[in-house]
Amino acid sequence: APLSVLRIFIFRKKNLLATGGLDRIVRVWNPYLPGKPTGVLRGHMAPVMYVHVASEENKVFSVSADNTVKIWDLETHSCCCTVSSKASGIKGELTACLYLPGPRALCVATGTLALFHLKAGSVPEPHLLRSHQEPVVCCRYNPAFRQVVSCCEASVVKVWDLETGRWVSEFIGNAGITCLAFDSSGRRLVTGGRDGDLKIWSYNNGHCLHTLQHDENQNEVCDCTYMEVNRNGCVIAVGWDRRINVYFDIPRDFHHFRKPQPHWQDDLNHGHKEDILCVAQCPPFLLATSSYDGEIIVWNVISGHMYCKLNTPSPMDPREGPDRSVSRLTFLKTRLTKLDSTAASLISNGPGGSVSFWKLFSGSGLIANFTPAREKAQVSGIVVTSGDTVAYLADQHGFIYVYDIQEYGLWGAELQPPNMVTSWRAHVSMVTSLELIEGDSILLSSSLDCTVRLWSKDGAYIGTFGQNRPWDVYTPDSWGHPRVPLEILTDPQSMPTHLVLETDVPAGCSGGRQEQGHMTEEKVLFETEKTHNPPSPEGPVVEVEVKADKSQWSAFSHDRLLSARRKPCWKVPELKWPSIYQALQCHELDFVSALREKPDLSVTGFDLLPVSFHSPEREVELLERKRLSPWRGFLPEC
Repeated sequence: APLSVLRIFIFRKKNLLATGGLDRIVRVWNPYLPGKPTGVLRGHMAPVMYVHVASEENKVFSVSADNTVKIWDLETHSCCCTVSSKASGIKGELTACLYLPGPRALCVATGTLALFHLKAGSVPEPHLLRSHQEPVVCCRYNPAFRQVVSCCEASVVKVWDLETGRWVSEFIGNAGITCLAFDSSGRRLVTGGRDGDLKIWSYNNGHCLHTLQHDENQNEVCDCTYMEVNRNGCVIAVGWDRRINVYFDIPRDFHHFRKPQPHWQDDLNHGHKEDILCVAQCPPFLLATSSYDGEIIVWNVISGHMYCKLNTPSPMDPREGPDRSVSRLTFLKTRLTKLDSTAASLISNGPGGSVSFWKLFSGSGLIANFTPAREKAQVSGIVVTSGDTVAYLADQHGFIYVYDIQEYGLWGAELQPPNMVTSWRAHVSMVTSLELIEGDSILLSSSLDCTVRLWSKDGAYIGTFGQNRPWDVYTPDSWGHPRVPLEILTDPQSMPTHLVLETDVPAGCSGGRQEQGHMTEEKVLFETEKTHNPPSPEGPVVEVEVKADKSQWSAFSHDRLLSARRKPCWKVPELKWPSIYQALQCHELDFVSALREKPDLSVTGFDLLPVSFHSPEREVELLERKRLSPWRGFLPEC
């Protein structure tokens, strides 16, 4: 029996008994075979307080003391879904739970009452190509073996060949993998999971070499990186424990379990106050971390001291909510060679789909802030070229934007966004990883739509990993371009932007709103027409252009503008070619009375309309004349 059982559920119809306890394990028993459990369900990070078996769904529900809800499949004993307290918003001490089979909902009572409705996920369409069966959480490129490694929410790690897109191998990693990283040699893979552990794998055969864990509470690892510090390799991990954990990678250390180094003093005294979501490195000594409250801290890895602290600006629109999290960071490494440079040298995402450029030297601060994504979608991926000339940005709607940043932010603050080179839609869901392979001029992307795809640097579609027909990255004729994936082509959000489509104005009117950075341009067309006559193609059209800053836009004028937009106005389309009615010209016809006289057919040599009968000899003579006449074939038979 499990240690200190806290909850027991008996299901008589299937002779099942489910238990949960202080050891954080859910066990399934056959009451007639009490010696050994028939199923062991591992994954909770706190004591299990509630267990329920739903016979209709063939599922097991379990709730732990940290308010984490898990749903297990009773046949495969695998975890189908995990809802953490941060995702659900449940706070307080767990007091009671109850499953309601009618509405198919789980009721959880803490300081508040929460209701979780169980909804069946949509069945994947058979014709849609997928790289994984579950959403892909991350992927990385290994230049040493020219392979791509991807991982999904089910912790299935797959290895792909970059040059052909073929599947190479796969294995099951640690519970709930959230991040991937390669060591400096490219021979070992580092994974971080929701259980708080990091594992080092020989990913070619799926063998776990080392497990990195600490003795404190097992909090989720959000991001990790492998870095060389003083010629010594180390794994740096961040997550929900709000601390920077450094694990030294000692080559001749054969111990399977390894502990982190003591925390930096500045990290304990002046570190992050919220969960750390991202970590980025800039060799040889700079490290940047960002947290849920929008705070960015740049560290000196060698000394462990804090270099500077940056605070993300609050969203301008209060409707965007209080979320200020920063989940993506990228250094502009060529600009960091001069320690006294005033140029922007760090890029981060921010609230409301914004992207920020920061300077780190000569007084750290914000250089530029703009919103590249449509509908202010959160930016979920940032990658730059090695020369810091081009930036690739991806958002949660699957779009990728390419910007020219070669001279952007070099000489001080920027009020306008950089020039956009191109953009395209790569996925139908959030892009989770973005990596540029400059040696081959291709871009690697993964998404929650269960696909891992390859693109040229200009947006030409190469293929999806796992497709039946292999490609050759060196032969553009083998690429999928100019075709695009079917789900992208048919998704409504893939429609191109248009002034009429983005507003609620009737189709006959024109009006819209364009935003760049913090400036707003309003362009409204007011059209006049007469009620008693239909407007002509050359009718009067008055165009009024209004430019104003958001802060100076009064509520009165805004309401007037909206009311003007909603007024039905009808605009006759401009004719690009002559109308069929314009092409016709009317002429009067002269009516000439028919004289009904016998025409003169002396030219033909015979009478076309004979009025008398002839002898047979005369008939033969007339037929012969007809045969020899130049009008033969045009005259009717006599």
